[in-house]
Amino acid sequence: MKQEVIAGFLEAMPLPSVLVDQTERFIGANKEGRALLGEQILGRHFATILRQPSMTGAIEKTLADRSSRSARHLSNDGAQDTTYEVSLRYISGIGAVEGGAVLITFSDVTEREQASQMRRDFVANVSHELRTPLTALMGFIETLRGAARDDPNARDRFLTIMEGEASRMNRLVGDLLSLNRVESKERIRPKEELDLGAHLASVLKTVQPLAETAGTSLVFQPPEAPVEIIGDPDQLLQVFINLVENAIKYGGDRVEVTLELLERDISLRAPAVKVQVIDNGPGIDPIHLPRLTERFYRADSHRSREQGGTGLGLAIVKHIVNRHRGKLRVKSDLGQGSCFSVTLPLSQ
Repeated sequence: MKQEVIAGFLEAMPLPSVLVDQTERFIGANKEGRALLGEQILGRHFATILRQPSMTGAIEKTLADRSSRSARHLSNDGAQDTTYEVSLRYISGIGAVEGGAVLITFSDVTEREQASQMRRDFVANVSHELRTPLTALMGFIETLRGAARDDPNARDRFLTIMEGEASRMNRLVGDLLSLNRVESKERIRPKEELDLGAHLASVLKTVQPLAETAGTSLVFQPPEAPVEIIGDPDQLLQVFINLVENAIKYGGDRVEVTLELLERDISLRAPAVKVQVIDNGPGIDPIHLPRLTERFYRADSHRSREQGGTGLGLAIVKHIVNRHRGKLRVKSDLGQGSCFSVTLPLSQ
């Protein structure tokens, strides 16, 4: 087979593809293959480019016995580690003295691998979060059946702790179910029109008892005219209750909620409304900000658990805001409080 025919055949391949013949050198590569492995690979020995033992071993065996094989190739695109599933197929009658060559194609499975890792991490995190209160419950049950059986003071104390641990598990299960519902609807746009100003006033009324208990003052100036947006009332209520409650629990003694109309938001490329929840608390170390919306990520794990947090609240908020085609932003510095802002498109 002429070299130009081989080149044309490879360029027609939709995946990164290369050919290695019996001289163990690259005799062909399409544009995608050169972008992956290097522009100057033709004529070079495959072991100088594909140095991973699983790859070199698979190529050597396929050249020897002409059987089909699969392998994995790990790389990096400059921004992240990448994973490729590699298919090796022997083609007779081409290459040096027409002795045959191995066609090697690379399929990028990075996103699939990342999704699998996320699922594994999620299961591990859920298991850990449930195991801690379960272990405590089992320990107290064992104690109540034994040494504390006839001690009313110990029994009351242990039952109070057990109730708290059971409530913690119940909150976790509730947030997991909520996250599942939110994710299942994320691609379905809401259709109901609502007044965001009235919605925020309802949020502050709901959290007022918590603020009074914490000694936190709530500040909000409702707009004079209705601010109409298209949204899911229950989900938006969940978003702003979560943000205001977090500000009360982890902020200082003052939480301000602001509402601002934007003629055109740059990120949304449309008229929008921005809601900010601002506290005067200790703030958040900027190192934590990029990961705050990850499931189970906590900037302060001990304090979060003390406050009854499950580590899922901001993940739920992020998915709801995404469903509404909005943007969630966080600004904070240690000692200077925090500002969580939600920008939503106005109804057109």
